[in-house]
Amino acid sequence: MAEQLVSLAAIRAAAARIASIAVKTPLIRASFPGLSGHGSGKEIYLKAESLQPIGAFKIRGAANKILQLTPAEIARGVITYSSGNHAQAVAYVAREVGAKSGAPSDRSSSMGWKAVIVMPSNAPEVKKRATAALGAEIVEVGPASSDRKTKAEELESKYGYVMIPPYDDEQIIAGQGTCGLEILEDLPDVDLVLSPVSGGGLLSGIATAIKLSNDAVRVIGIEPELAADAQESFRSHQLVAWPADMTTRTMCDGLRTQSLGALNFEHIRAYVDDIITVSEAEIRSAMRTLLYSARLTPEPSGACSAAGILFHRDQLLPFRKVVVVMSGGNVEPGILKSVLAEEGPQ
Repeated sequence: MAEQLVSLAAIRAAAARIASIAVKTPLIRASFPGLSGHGSGKEIYLKAESLQPIGAFKIRGAANKILQLTPAEIARGVITYSSGNHAQAVAYVAREVGAKSGAPSDRSSSMGWKAVIVMPSNAPEVKKRATAALGAEIVEVGPASSDRKTKAEELESKYGYVMIPPYDDEQIIAGQGTCGLEILEDLPDVDLVLSPVSGGGLLSGIATAIKLSNDAVRVIGIEPELAADAQESFRSHQLVAWPADMTTRTMCDGLRTQSLGALNFEHIRAYVDDIITVSEAEIRSAMRTLLYSARLTPEPSGACSAAGILFHRDQLLPFRKVVVVMSGGNVEPGILKSVLAEEGPQ
């Protein structure tokens, strides 16, 4: 299986390839009450992927994949399945590249390019609207991640679109891995990196980039306890899937995938040190902390890593310099309002 793992050279090539579309996001020094700051001996930095053009890290992998398509593939149009952030990423990059509709259908695009996104019916409206605003065609299915994958594959076969997978793909992993390269470039002596995990694209990419550059840095995935299939897979050493009625319980719409991707799992087994879980209350509190202490607006999925450092630091010791990956900021206004109405940050 090792021969299938993404190389450091592939991640470096991805960084050069996507530079014209994705941005290098900053590391922002955080001051979390009782945890970091003067006299604590600990430094916490936030990797603010919410500052990407589509508000999330997903643009990295989508750009790396789409920019390697041939002209003939671009002419066929692209398709993917996503709860929101990958949807926006594919639509954005397709618009930039100019993917054109190929196979005849009633889904023609007047814009001269084509992106079809299969989204779950329970996807946040803010993400649906943003995806549609980018010119993509949205096809809605049921809430299960398996539903949208099946529908996308059906449309791919029927119309000849090119699939841009959300996570289980070498080029997607390499693209997401560029986030890890940037962390090391800006903070070479980091000793712990925390990343949210769902299908595993971000965690596997970051872990691969970091471990192949400096094996001494620990990389830990953070996951909602209501959708903890990745932790179960990691600790049991075998890929498991959770039913949709379990994973959809979490407020983290970006982390409701029912299983890690097979290729992602192999990278996680090779390079990740552990996966821990956080509660819904901890995620909500972490959102408030990021808003009040860091002046950043996270979506629930983007606050998971912060919840890990805020509430489970004993499971993360030892550490001195930590990078917390805030994966996205596309939060539904209603959720943000309800979170802010609760008690203040920890």
